Amino acid sequence: MEMTPTAITIVLNGSPHYLAAPLTVAALLDSLGLAGKPVVVELNEAVVFPRDYPNTPVPDAARLEVVTLAAGG
Repeated sequence: MEMTPTAITIVLNGSPHYLAAPLTVAALLDSLGLAGKPVVVELNEAVVFPRDYPNTPVPDAARLEVVTLAAGG
């Protein structure tokens, strides 16, 4: 029987973070206060499309980059 970890360690924008598992990209963005905001997410050097956020798991030891988009003039 495979055990699901109760906590994971990820590297988010270059800094380690300790989070509860299981976790999706959507749940991570929500915990960061970025749900529904225009962001670009890269998970282990692969871009994740917004339509895939709810179904994309964040594994232990994942490396993520989250970039917020801002309009300006």
